[in-house]
Amino acid sequence: MPFRTIWKSSLKFRIGVIIFMTLVIAAVFHQLIITWYLGPDVNVPEAGSSGAIFQDPSWKHPLGTDRFGRDWLGMILVSLPVSLTVSVLAAIISVTLGSTVGFVAGFKGGKIDTVLRMLTDILIVVPTFPLIMVLAAYARALSTVELALAISIFAWATSARVIRTQVLSLRERPYIELSRMTNMSDREIIIQDILPNMIPYLGINLAQATISSAFALVGLTVLGLAPRGLTDLGALVNLSLSWAVLSLGNWWIFAAPVAVLTALFFGLAMVNMGMEEFYNPRLRGTS
Repeated sequence: MPFRTIWKSSLKFRIGVIIFMTLVIAAVFHQLIITWYLGPDVNVPEAGSSGAIFQDPSWKHPLGTDRFGRDWLGMILVSLPVSLTVSVLAAIISVTLGSTVGFVAGFKGGKIDTVLRMLTDILIVVPTFPLIMVLAAYARALSTVELALAISIFAWATSARVIRTQVLSLRERPYIELSRMTNMSDREIIIQDILPNMIPYLGINLAQATISSAFALVGLTVLGLAPRGLTDLGALVNLSLSWAVLSLGNWWIFAAPVAVLTALFFGLAMVNMGMEEFYNPRLRGTS
């Protein structure tokens, strides 16, 4: 299997997967973790509000408490699923949409390719982050899925361009011509002959799209444009800055969510680098 092969051959891929899966496990079991170290009667959404604000780190509160007396480690664990869900879901949507456009444009060619390529080029040239900011600012009641869709709708163009380029190359291969001669439909040729050869590019695009989506989400929430009711790691950074915790000496309240975000970006980057080096051996000597 490709995963096992990459796992055995790439140290970077192993490090990235371990870091990312550690964060995923913490996100999935965050309620169990919070109740384990704070007690079974804790109010998980509030991460155990104790009433004592800005406590220093202790055994009971490893990262202290915030301005409202909430356990800060618990707040990070509660916000982690939101960050991961939005980032991964936005990446899946953007890669799926971009791959569909790239496959159709590259395989069909002609006027269809011209129109889709023009649309793709427009989205690549237009600065999309300000558009996402405006959308998020005027639609402050977005759900997790809606926020992921808002991010992905402007992020699929890069995947479409990469996939289109590869499909243009593959469609000229002799085995594709042989498939046409056997009266296979375009859908059968794409699914049976082209798609299996595109899996490495799809995997790399998915890792890159997850990083881009995570950056976009953090950019929105750090600026205070997070939808109501959604608290992610970027929103915690925004809160810590609004409380002036660095001036108060409670630097760990700011550093903790930043460290988790750094671990997320680093893990995804290592996964991406490991996959690129595995499928493109020329990169191994330059990394």
